[in-house]
Amino acid sequence: MTATLSAWSIERYGAPDVLNPVTRPLPTPGPSEVLIRIRASAVTRADGMMRAGRPLFARPFLGLRRPRQNLSGTGLSGEVIAIGQKVGRFAVGDAVFGEAGMKFGANASHICLDEASVLMKKPRALAHEDAAVMCDGPLTSYHFLHEVAQVRPGQRVLILGGSGSLGTAAVQIAKAAGSHVAATCSTRNAAFVAGLGADRIIDYTQEDFTTLPERYDVIFDTLGISTFGTAKARLTNNGRYVCPVLTLPLLGAMLQSRLIGHRRALFAAAGLQSPEILRAHLVHLLAMVEAGTLSPVLDRIYPLTDLIDAHRHMETGHKRGNVVVV
Repeated sequence: MTATLSAWSIERYGAPDVLNPVTRPLPTPGPSEVLIRIRASAVTRADGMMRAGRPLFARPFLGLRRPRQNLSGTGLSGEVIAIGQKVGRFAVGDAVFGEAGMKFGANASHICLDEASVLMKKPRALAHEDAAVMCDGPLTSYHFLHEVAQVRPGQRVLILGGSGSLGTAAVQIAKAAGSHVAATCSTRNAAFVAGLGADRIIDYTQEDFTTLPERYDVIFDTLGISTFGTAKARLTNNGRYVCPVLTLPLLGAMLQSRLIGHRRALFAAAGLQSPEILRAHLVHLLAMVEAGTLSPVLDRIYPLTDLIDAHRHMETGHKRGNVVVV
């Protein structure tokens, strides 16, 4: 009998219901590839946007009418069960974590990845469920705070959306960088986000950060819930507004802010960095995990068979941290 893998396909753009369970032949790793038995994978806001084909201007890259790469999921953790003859970084039996990148297909039982991709050996102290989300909130937040905003010790940083997958990581990363950290969240999550290290909580159900007197060197809008124009008044004279959600207004603000004034709107996709750079970032993040200054936050863990429900919960906007399927 031919060995098979279980996965989830996306044949058309739309709501979580477009996800469809599929069974496919188990792939044989190529010369530089490893075959991974996936133990846990992430369900992220970015995955949901790709499933829905949003933003529309991204469809020339994703596929105009339907996804070119029609499998779901990017972040994963598991074990290597087979390797190609030229593989040198990994061996059969290694526990690994990383991301599938534009290949997708992490919400599955197995996946083949090139050993030169964003793939790392998993520390024993990091559970598969925690490792599966390291390439979403932690890696993206590290990239935007350190590489894009270039946060420095002593600066004031505001995290918009402090209780989400990026926000929970960003609060911890900014705090570890020596920043004074403020974060927005709901009343329900105030104590939780403060426990992650936020020095100042702005309850968005009671206060609007744009009307408050404080100014910040960096505003990290993790969800794209504000705009540079709205946030600009709350930036210091050389402040930076950074956001991982690329929109046409953000593109316009980036261009305008380069031409006028000293405050900047900035964006640079983490996924466009080389695998070597992203693996170097993960080395720093793993050191933080070991030092106890970063801990992935999990909201809910679903069976892989319940991926549709996991996507629905992820899109409610009320999750704390990350959603995972196993």
